[in-house]
Amino acid sequence: MKNKIIPYNPELKQLARQLRKHSTLPEVLLWQNIKQRAYGVQFHRQVPMLNYIVDFYCHEIGLAIEIDGSSHDHKVLYDAKRQGELEAYGVTFLRFSNDEVKQNMFSVLLVIDETVRELME
Repeated sequence: MKNKIIPYNPELKQLARQLRKHSTLPEVLLWQNIKQRAYGVQFHRQVPMLNYIVDFYCHEIGLAIEIDGSSHDHKVLYDAKRQGELEAYGVTFLRFSNDEVKQNMFSVLLVIDETVRELME
């Protein structure tokens, strides 16, 4: 499953660029900790996959990281459908809330580190 390219809607490319330019504070904070192969793998920001865009994705191990803000509070079914469709392609998901990233970064990074290690085995 490593480095598997997942098809995406090309119309999402421009939106992904805009999202990269206008990142939320939790996205910026997490990016500062996972960029430049900090965990031995390379993450990308705002990656189009199928008809969706995930916050962070590592092609090498098929790991998506989502940071859910208040906009996700009423989208539980949508998020579950979206995640299920991507998991059918072998994508592993980690989800964190904005508050977790802002207030408990150490724990967030421990979970990411553990997951990366497991997926690399």
